[in-house]
Order: sequence, then structure tokens, then C-alpha cells
Amino acid sequence: MRQRIRVIVGVWFGWTIAGLFYIVQDTVPRLYRGGAVPWKYVFVGWMTGMYVCAALTPAVLWLSNRWPIERRVADATWHLCFSVVFSILSTTLEVPILLLLGAFPALPPPSLTAGVRIMLGFGIQSGVIRYWAVIALHTVYRSQKNAKNREREAFELKVQASELAQQLATAQLSSLKMQLQPHFLFNTLGAIMVLIQQQKTAQAEAMVEKLGDLLRLTLEDVEAQEVPLWRELEFLRLYLSIEQVRFEDRLRVRIAPTELSDVLVPHMVLQPIVENAVRHGLGQSEEVVTIEVVAASSNGSLHLVVSDDGPGLLSPKPGRSGIGLTNTRNRLARLYGESAHLVIEPAAGRGVRVTITLPIRTALPEGSPCD
Repeated sequence: MRQRIRVIVGVWFGWTIAGLFYIVQDTVPRLYRGGAVPWKYVFVGWMTGMYVCAALTPAVLWLSNRWPIERRVADATWHLCFSVVFSILSTTLEVPILLLLGAFPALPPPSLTAGVRIMLGFGIQSGVIRYWAVIALHTVYRSQKNAKNREREAFELKVQASELAQQLATAQLSSLKMQLQPHFLFNTLGAIMVLIQQQKTAQAEAMVEKLGDLLRLTLEDVEAQEVPLWRELEFLRLYLSIEQVRFEDRLRVRIAPTELSDVLVPHMVLQPIVENAVRHGLGQSEEVVTIEVVAASSNGSLHLVVSDDGPGLLSPKPGRSGIGLTNTRNRLARLYGESAHLVIEPAAGRGVRVTITLPIRTALPEGSPCD
């Protein structure tokens, strides 16, 4: 209803402006020549014609929508015929109103038939021009409206594509993360099974208890892709406590204190790195192995370094990465693109050093797939 009211007001306002234009065009030459201006005939005559056209404009707009000339040039033939009908109809309606108001531009006032004939003789082309003016303005308006609609639809499609891409990225990250959780769980359960077979009941019970604590901590952050560094180190300490039950005095852990506790890191980013250090360090050596975790920053980047003093790499070049390292690399690429790196290299002296480089940020960006 509001839209219809706006259209009606706009139509009548437009024809009023057109009527005032014709009145000024008619009176200025008369005043310039010093002649008298028959205000009643000029004002009432022009405004009557304009308001009759205003009353017929809704029909013209319907015809314009029914046969839009911008789609088919052949439809202009229809509008040429309609314009003549419009001119005749508007003149036929205008004459009796002017006669009724006593403002017909001829004295004495003619009959209705004679008045229509006179008005058509002098103004049929004006009615045609008015019809085509309405058609032209409506065509321009419709074209602009269609262009805005296309822009809005394109923007909505772009937003939908962005949302789909974000949902896909979130799903991919969650999938990678979900692969890590059963990975370390199965490894831990395997270690518990070995302890049970070796009849080390107390150690197996301790591992089960710590595993329960670890799973509770994991469930608390099950939907998080990034957590503060202090939270990740808390998770890592709990995981290493399980491994220390398994390897007893052969495993030593050193986690250096850091002032970067609030920096965000991918959840479970350190666990697969440390798990590899345990497996390849302690699994291939009977000696005591120390695993050290250090967090440092430089040039706006966070460096997480996991090193061990085990036997080191079996070959100068690292071989095929397992699930943990592969998923870690994929998650880093998804979360940070080229801003993150994972480097595996021999440690100084002996052992292996893994360095993860991340951009430093302490709050999740709005709309991030990590929310």
C-alpha cells in the first residue's frame, strides 16, 4: 500500500511539474509582448490536461510493463498505436471538464463534439508526445531498477559463495583436527595394552586416569581451531605425563616459560610433533631422551620449537610424513596460508628440531572459520 501511495503521489507530482512548465511557457511570451494573460484559461486549461494524463498514467505504465520496448523493438509498434489512442482518449475526457469549468479556450464554448474535434486538431500530437514521455521515463526507471536488482543479486551470490567457502574451510579444518584426536588416542590405548600385557597394572591404571583427564580437556576445546598458547601447553603437559608413565625415567620434559601465553595457536599443534619425538627418539634408543619445548617471537612471528636429543633423523632428508605431520602442515596452510611454516631439521649435536612459525595474534578475527 505504501508503495502504491508513493507511485500515485509521484505521478501526480510529475504531471503537476509538467503543467507548471507549460503554464510558464505559455505566459512568458505573452508578458514579454505586453499582452494580457487569461490566467483562468491558461492555468485551468493546462492543469486539466495534465491531470487527465495523470489519471491515465497507471494504464500507460501497465502497457509499458506488458510490452517493454527495451526487450523487443517490435513492441514499439504497439505503443505507437496506444499513443494515438491515449491522445484521443485524454482529449475526449479533457473537453467536457473544460466546458464544465468554463475554461475552454474558445468563445463561445462549442458543443462537446465540436470541442473534441477542435482539441484533436490542435493537440493530438501533444498527447502522443506525453504518452511517449511516460514510456521513456518508465523504461529508464525500470532499467535502473533491474540494474540495482542484478547488483543486489550479484552481491548476495558473492556473500553466499563467501559463506560456503568459509563453511568448507571450517569443515576441512575440523576434519583434519578430528583425524588427530583418534590418532593419539589409538596410540595411547596401544601403549596401555602393552602395559597390561606386561602386567604393569599400576602404570596402566595411571595412564587410563591421565587419559581420561586428557579426553576431558580435549572435549572442552572440541570446536576450537585456535587456543591460547597457555592452553595448548596445558594440554601438552597432560599428554607428556601419560608418556612419562609409559617410559618412566627414560623421558625427560622441559617446557620453557614464556611471556607469549596469550598468543593464539592451532589446537593440538604441538601434540603430533612431540608424539613423533617420543616415538622416534625413545622408540629407537635405550638412552634417556630429553624433549624441550620453547616459544619465542621475532619480526611479528611466533616460533614454536620442539627439539629432542634422541638418535636424530635416520637420513639427511626427512621421509614420508605421517598423519600427524601431514595434518599439521595442512591445518597451518588452511589457517594462515603462506604466513606459517613447519621445518624439520637436525638439532645441534644430535636429535631433531621441529620449528613451527605462525603469525602473532591474540584475538580471533571476526567471521573467522576458527570461531
